[in-house]
Amino acid sequence: MVETDPETVVRDYYDAVDDERYDDLVDLFAEDVRYERPGQGAIEGREDLREFYLEGRPLEEGSHEVADLVVEDETVAVRGTFSGRQGGEDVAFAFADFHEFEDGKIARRYSFTDRDEV
Repeated sequence: MVETDPETVVRDYYDAVDDERYDDLVDLFAEDVRYERPGQGAIEGREDLREFYLEGRPLEEGSHEVADLVVEDETVAVRGTFSGRQGGEDVAFAFADFHEFEDGKIARRYSFTDRDEV
């Protein structure tokens, strides 16, 4: 296994999601990953995560701009903005994400935005 620091993994995550490289994205996560978003059911496990990005993600396209990234031990906190398309309309919003690591992989992810569904 190649050791990669949490900051690099998180930056790779945003690049992969923006480029729609979902196989690369899923590889950054632990097998039993849990991804939580307010007001929505948790995504549990890599296969559910893959399915979410392929079929369930309400954001159709777009890009993330990271404004702040803080690493503390095995947790990476990110603040930034997203601009893209959702439901056929242009959207732009701020986000805060927290990525918790175990054994070099993202094991838990929490996303917070001012939108109901992302």
